[in-house]
Amino acid sequence: MSKKIAVVLFQLGGPDSLEAVEPFLFNLFMDPDIIDFPFARIARKPLAQYISSKRKSKAAHHYAEIGGKSPILELTNAQANALQQALDGTIDAKVFVAMRYWHPLTEVAVNQIKMGNFDEVILLPLYPHCSITTSGSSINEWQRQCSRAGLDIKPQKLVHQFYNNPLYIEAIVDNINKALAKFSGVAPKDVQLVFSAHGVPLYIIERGDPYQRHIEATVRLVMERGKWQHPHLLCYQSKVGPSKWLAPSLNDTIHSLATKGAKNMLIIPIAFVTDHIETLHEINIETREEAAKLGVERFEMMPALNNHPKFIQALVDEVLKQASNGNTGDAHMCQCRAKLKLTH
Repeated sequence: MSKKIAVVLFQLGGPDSLEAVEPFLFNLFMDPDIIDFPFARIARKPLAQYISSKRKSKAAHHYAEIGGKSPILELTNAQANALQQALDGTIDAKVFVAMRYWHPLTEVAVNQIKMGNFDEVILLPLYPHCSITTSGSSINEWQRQCSRAGLDIKPQKLVHQFYNNPLYIEAIVDNINKALAKFSGVAPKDVQLVFSAHGVPLYIIERGDPYQRHIEATVRLVMERGKWQHPHLLCYQSKVGPSKWLAPSLNDTIHSLATKGAKNMLIIPIAFVTDHIETLHEINIETREEAAKLGVERFEMMPALNNHPKFIQALVDEVLKQASNGNTGDAHMCQCRAKLKLTH
């Protein structure tokens, strides 16, 4: 008999209404993998309450400008449905969505799987690049919720990262080519490719987190596969707080390029597989407006992969590799749970 497999897609989540913005932010800043410092266990809750209360108005305004909510749940559900259809007839699997900071939360997926009589669980964070702040945080929460619910299915296998999956790379290249078609008639040397990834604090990288290495490798693989003659560079966005983050920032990069006379820019959100506030507002509204003020004549943003067929095939590929790997996932789970061992 074939094994009955649960496939869990992990994603950030986002507010599904303007009223949900503050509690979403509270959940985000309550994450011990995001807010971590001496005595944080005592200070984390009041700090999260303060930050979410202070940031809610500005954030709600931004969400209002992109439709009044985050589209991340609908887009992730579309990815889950496409993955489910692709897996049907290949393995006996059911796909679940577990959001980290808003509904449906991880505990919902855990309870559904507990009731489903599954033989195996494959954990698939929708973060191609491994980091304690994303996939690590999701897996840590998964373990906490499994412990609370008494879910003890073994094996539990983890897709640790997939930034170098050829199908994933091809999907990005395809999206870039579609976006570049909007610059018809402009010489390649006059169109600047700006790869923008979500930033993280430098201290996280200094602790051994592989995120920066994975991002840089993705850009290299995409450029090799695309074979474009366009100039390109990598920058980081979405910085919050006073600590030092990965640099250069997206804003500084746009200013620098414009000062040097760049008139045509394609922004490539390399770290996101679904469109949400960081692409739809931070890039496509805020950065676009700033670029126009600086004299940039043509500003385009590559859409996130969303349910691009090649991206879905990359997810299928990762699931099938784990399904055929035997009982090998638990060691990787332990590595992901340790903050300083996210090195694979």
